[in-house]
Amino acid sequence: MIVGLGPGNVLEMTPRARQAIEQAEVIAGYTTYIKLISNLIDGKKIIGTAMMQEIERCRQALDEAIAGKNVAVISSGDAGVYGMAGLIIDMILDSAAQIEFEVVAGVSAVNAAAAILGAPLMHDFAVVSLSDLLTPWELIKKRVNCAAEGDFVIAIYNPKSKRRVDNIVEVQKILLNYREKNTPVGIVTNAGRANERKIITTLGNFTAEEINMFSLVLIGNSQTYVKSGFMITPRGYENK
Repeated sequence: MIVGLGPGNVLEMTPRARQAIEQAEVIAGYTTYIKLISNLIDGKKIIGTAMMQEIERCRQALDEAIAGKNVAVISSGDAGVYGMAGLIIDMILDSAAQIEFEVVAGVSAVNAAAAILGAPLMHDFAVVSLSDLLTPWELIKKRVNCAAEGDFVIAIYNPKSKRRVDNIVEVQKILLNYREKNTPVGIVTNAGRANERKIITTLGNFTAEEINMFSLVLIGNSQTYVKSGFMITPRGYENK
């Protein structure tokens, strides 16, 4: 099983995901995510590794599956959205072993954050990760530029780390070429987890807020507005 845990709160995990974890004999995942489900995995074999050890982790999980074990490879959010689904499926399909697998969908951070902010994704939107560990920074900027030109609502994953402090400022500069500085921006940190925090600010000011790798930044389009503390992007029903 390739399982999306959702935001991290067990209450926001799908019943199918929870069942897959409970039935698994082996749990493989990033150690931070394993801690989120510590109350569900007593007695199971754990393959927990740090960031940047994804290939080795999946290789160990695959070995366990080949040996006949019921394995759950976990990701936070949805396993197919910046998660482990692509890597582990590719390894399974390249393997000579006949291994059955299933991807169990989860609530991605963009969905969890949008629900907290109100209704910012009611129209077309784009999702971009600012992590340049696997994607060249110039390509990321090109994607942001195209999404801004197309007037998409833009959700930003991995917006800022201790190493990447200026990338989010570059993104702000790109967006200000296309949108007014008072465009609504929502920042949700630790969505669905302890210490959840929500801020609604503007495109001109959002980089001054606390933003980290547990934050999801959601930038409105030209029609997005704020009402009573909630972000809303109109779908257009009122114009019919």
